[in-house]
Amino acid sequence: MNKADSERMAGILEVMGYKKATAELEADLVLYNTCTIRDNAEQKVYSYLGKQAQRKRKNPHLKLVIAGCVAQQEGETLLRRVPEIDLVMGPQHANRLQILLQQVENGQQVVATNEQHILEDITTARRDSNVCAWVNIIYGCNERCTYCVVPSVRGKEQSRSPIIIRQEIETLAKLGYKEITLLGQNIDAYGRDLPGITAEGRRENTLTDLLYFIHDVEGIERIRFATSHPRYFTERLIDACAELPKLCEHFHIPFQSGSNQILKEMARGYSIERYQKIIYNIRERMPDAAISSDVIVGFPGETDNQFKETLSIVKDIGFDQINTAAYSPRPNTPSATWTNQLPEELKVERLKEINSLVEEIALKKNSRYSNRKEEILAEGHNSKDPNQLMGRTRTNRITFFNSKGPDERIYKPGDLVTVLINTVRSFSLSGTPIS
Repeated sequence: MNKADSERMAGILEVMGYKKATAELEADLVLYNTCTIRDNAEQKVYSYLGKQAQRKRKNPHLKLVIAGCVAQQEGETLLRRVPEIDLVMGPQHANRLQILLQQVENGQQVVATNEQHILEDITTARRDSNVCAWVNIIYGCNERCTYCVVPSVRGKEQSRSPIIIRQEIETLAKLGYKEITLLGQNIDAYGRDLPGITAEGRRENTLTDLLYFIHDVEGIERIRFATSHPRYFTERLIDACAELPKLCEHFHIPFQSGSNQILKEMARGYSIERYQKIIYNIRERMPDAAISSDVIVGFPGETDNQFKETLSIVKDIGFDQINTAAYSPRPNTPSATWTNQLPEELKVERLKEINSLVEEIALKKNSRYSNRKEEILAEGHNSKDPNQLMGRTRTNRITFFNSKGPDERIYKPGDLVTVLINTVRSFSLSGTPIS
């Protein structure tokens, strides 16, 4: 989500005449797009700002902008802490960057953190890839998970119009993009704030409806979406993914904890049995589908047995990949005020244990690709070896392969390449292009 916001703001800056600087400490304007979902991400902001504040004292023409979730969370407090900042702007104001910078040009120090209705985005993103593109379909989140700061910094859910989304995808296809990833903090909530009920009484404009609506855009080869919430994940969505050939067989569905008691205290709104049923239904329809997830260890009050329940779910389901994190108390969240916080050493210990298990299982899951032919969409060159391309399988496995194929053919980013997998690692694959 932050990546997509950064691309949009970079596009606005280019329209204004800015060019990307060669070095962070040489730029005339520095914009930090921030994340506050973990404390360590937030602390990085202040370490970066210290160097820029020193520059600003010597060069008052330097413009310093803090955007994103830390900006929304801290607001004017940031100005008191670092008075050299020119503009503080929350995620809902990303489209308004040009207007806000014009106010800065007029000598104002600006804080833009008020709740904002996100008008349809007419900005042109400066995308980092020429092959794969992010497409926001819903902003904000209405959930109230007790550990999560996102709803307070990204605001209420706001779904984009299906027609406008399709138009954006059509434009991307004309520009040569081959893959799109639909984005939402809680993507299954798409359309809840849009009008429309079918004759059968079913709500229209769901994520599933949108997938059918955009699927036939010519030129787009692959479609992905993230991030799903188990509470709203439907069998109809699974059916769509099984039926629509452009939909990739990869699902990112956070489960957060293997303990029903912890899930209840997190206010996640589902049981671990409900989660397991979703995975069972996916694998029944798409046996080879990849499942990735998010998990938090060390939540307030988590017992040894509850942590073991999480380890058990990781083993039983056999995830292809899991983003793990030790619980981090966040401002304005209920669980941050609870008195049963766990010691940092215990959280770190549990994080190490689950990471070791995740890596072990990921290697086992990846072993199924050994000596298998996989269709890889080449996204770019391997930064460590210019003779290799990097791409992903439909199931989201990063894959490296030589750019030179059979009959001396040279493959390039954007090509769909059949690769014979000959090396398997926990988090990536390597192979050889074949005819």
